[in-house]
Formats: sequence, C-alpha cells, structure tokens
Amino acid sequence: MQHSPPRRVLVVDDDPTVTEVVAGYLDRAGFTVDRAADGPEALRRAEAAPPDLVVLDLMLPGLDGLRVCRLLRERGPVPVVMLTARGDEEDRVLGLEVGADDYVTKPFSPRELVLRVDAVLRRAGAADPDGPRLHGGGITLDPGARTVSDARGPLALTLREFDLLAHFLRHPGRAFSREELMSAVWGWEFGDLSTVTVHVRRLRHKVEADPARPRLISTVWGVGYRFDAVTGDGTDAGDATDADTGPHGAPDPRTEGGARA
Repeated sequence: MQHSPPRRVLVVDDDPTVTEVVAGYLDRAGFTVDRAADGPEALRRAEAAPPDLVVLDLMLPGLDGLRVCRLLRERGPVPVVMLTARGDEEDRVLGLEVGADDYVTKPFSPRELVLRVDAVLRRAGAADPDGPRLHGGGITLDPGARTVSDARGPLALTLREFDLLAHFLRHPGRAFSREELMSAVWGWEFGDLSTVTVHVRRLRHKVEADPARPRLISTVWGVGYRFDAVTGDGTDAGDATDADTGPHGAPDPRTEGGARA
C-alpha cells in the first residue's frame, strides 16, 4: 500500500522556544517541519520548499506577519494559521483580512495548535473531485478543481472564502446564523464569531458588484446571512440589506461589537 508523503509545515516565529515547542509537537503528529525566524527567511524557505501550511507569528523582525501573509497568498493559496501574542480583536481581524485561515492567541496549547493545523489542512483537502459544479447569482464554482468565476472572469478566493461560498451556493435562499456557518465551514462548534463576519465581508468584496450594497450575500437581521441567487431575468431572488442593520437602518447590537460585514 502506497502512503502519501508527510505534509510539510513551515513554522515562522522569532522566539526559538516557541518554534522548538511547536515544531516538536508537529513532528510527533507526523508533519515535516521547516523553521524560519523572520519574514524574509520565511519567504525564502517557502520558495525553496513550498509548504502545505504555514504557522506564522504576527510580530516578526524584518517583515511583520501581515506582510508575509500577503506575499505568501500572492504566490498561491497556501493555508496560514497565524499566531498573535495580543488578544486584541483588531489584530485577529487584520490577520483574517489578509488571508489567514485561522489564528491562535499566545499563550496557547501546542496540542490545540496541532488540532487547528490538522483541521485547516483537512478542510483544504476536502474537495470532492466528482462533486457537481455549483451555480448561482452568475457564479460558477467547481469543487473538484477549486475554481470559481463570474461574468468578469476567475475570482481569487482564499481557501476559507471558497468553502464559505460553496456552502452558500449549496443552500441558496436559506438563512444561516454565524454559529451555523462556523460549524459547517470551519468545523468549529465554538469560537470567535468575528471570524465569520470578516470572511463574509471579504467574500462580498470579491463577488458583489457593489460590496456596500450587497445583492447576493444579504444580511438577515437578528439571524445571520443568506445567499440570494439571481433569477434568469436578472432580478434578485430576495431582498438584500446593506449591512448588519436593524429596523430603520439602525445598527444591530447583536452583531460582533458592531462590526459590519
């Protein structure tokens, strides 16, 4: 029986103790581990031996983690789990907005990090090569090839944005709460719901003609989000709202800290 080669993880952190502990746990979990202590070295190592996933610290010398993440994502859809020593929501949101697939806040459990890494890789490799193409709202998504396009041409989505859009396309017209989306798309039963909010906002910027007035991914006040496929005559299948708003356009206090998506 032929076994697939071990998955390669690049760990980027300027703290040698953190790197040693993380690399040790990943190695025992069956991963091949590369290490880098700063941003430029991380980019060089990723170029020399493309990783299956990158564990990336936010605070790095040379180039910070946000910049490194942007540059890595420009080269291809490599999954990124970001580490941050700060618990500020702004840092987490920034990491997600530049394309990180998950984040872990220091101090963290190395076992939890390994589980997060494994979950992200499992989701990244979950495409069904025999799955049918999905259509809706002028969008065509191929789960097997992991490609998506609309009338403008191919769309560049991160792995998690792709999975989120696929979930919406499979269930047009159905409203999902953030908790339901987190469970179905991320595989988490609990977590920071701003993760969902950020990814919906990023996805809108890529699939909507006017992200400020979304017509495909609408906000359902007090519930979550719904994908409204466009009918054959070009009209909307459902009414879309502008943002997370309540009656008369007032902000919905039940959204994450008033965050708009």
